[in-house]
Amino acid sequence: MRDRRAAPPGIDRVWRLEPARFDPAVVARAINEPVPERYEVLPAALAARFSSRTLLAEISGRERRFVAATFHATPGTGQVGGKLVGEWKGVARPARMVYEAGPTGYGLARRARAEGIEIAVCAPSRTDRRPGDRVKTDKRDAIRLARLLAAGELSLVSVPSVEHEQLRDLVRCREDIRADLMRARHRLGKFLLRREIYYEGPGRTWTHKHRAWLAGLRFADRASQLTIADYLQAHDVLIARRDHIEAELDQLATHSPWTAAIGRLRCLRGIDTLSALGLCAEVGDFDRFDHPDQLSAYLGIVPSENTTSERRRQGAITKAGSTHARRLLIEASYHDRRQPAVGQSLEHRQRDQPPQIISIAWRAQRRLNARWRALKDTRKKPNGIVAVAIARELAGYCWEIAPAD
Repeated sequence: MRDRRAAPPGIDRVWRLEPARFDPAVVARAINEPVPERYEVLPAALAARFSSRTLLAEISGRERRFVAATFHATPGTGQVGGKLVGEWKGVARPARMVYEAGPTGYGLARRARAEGIEIAVCAPSRTDRRPGDRVKTDKRDAIRLARLLAAGELSLVSVPSVEHEQLRDLVRCREDIRADLMRARHRLGKFLLRREIYYEGPGRTWTHKHRAWLAGLRFADRASQLTIADYLQAHDVLIARRDHIEAELDQLATHSPWTAAIGRLRCLRGIDTLSALGLCAEVGDFDRFDHPDQLSAYLGIVPSENTTSERRRQGAITKAGSTHARRLLIEASYHDRRQPAVGQSLEHRQRDQPPQIISIAWRAQRRLNARWRALKDTRKKPNGIVAVAIARELAGYCWEIAPAD
């Protein structure tokens, strides 16, 4: 409902939508096709924020007209997004829309695309901002993003399908459990270290024998006994949660949109079902990368660079993108320390796969092992640097093997 009487000075229109509470902040902007010869803000730029107070910027030619709007909706109902999409239908066409990615997900983009509205999502962390710009308002953000969109300087995010996002959430849930389990083990280990209690074997820590040894520890005071009992209980609960999620992921992998890609990725040494599923969930469609170097840059396993003269200066890897996918590739790269071979487990994973896929996997083994030996034995690089370099090349083989027909 529009209410012109409530518009403050300098404001053209006010929309008021009911009812009561508000979603977290998301910004949406729209702009017409840019003129190729000039960088100028073109007609019909629209910005919206899901919050208790929302500013919309509408830019027409060289005249800027700002429209304030207040939205209220119950979280999770999608009411605000639906009414925004309804308002956007009146924007002059052709028009492009973009909003910054935020905690509310991609529901707004999906609803707009379902209505035939061209909309994209940009990454706010990769949006340029002047170092001396200390004034941030919704009005300024709307104008700045509209200009960046017209100039083609925004980094757009691939909007996943609903099924993709649901499976990715489960994969990330398993990753969160893994991190929590590691923290629980560290807490218990440091507790025993403060008590000067050490495990001397047999075997390594966190095996069945080590778990039995932990259960047999006894303390003279009640506080210490309660402490280790609670730490062990937390550890066992996380183990049960991890096993349950992994079993569910194994079942979902056989009925997911990436079943064929998972089967092909499993032909590579060091990548099994969970790793292949994690890569597919984090990367999505491998075909959207035109070159394997783009995939490596997306995963943050390319070196940073600060070159201002004839001398080239490279530093540590950028660590951009998904930490989970980067960890999976680096862990898999350590398998290439050994000589190329097809063991029983790998042979089982390669069954029923096309011969060209198996040939690529064997070529990857030979290439990556040779690179490991050249970097480690000849050039004496540390294991961490070698592993990242091998992971970068392994990403290229994933790019080659995953989308194969």
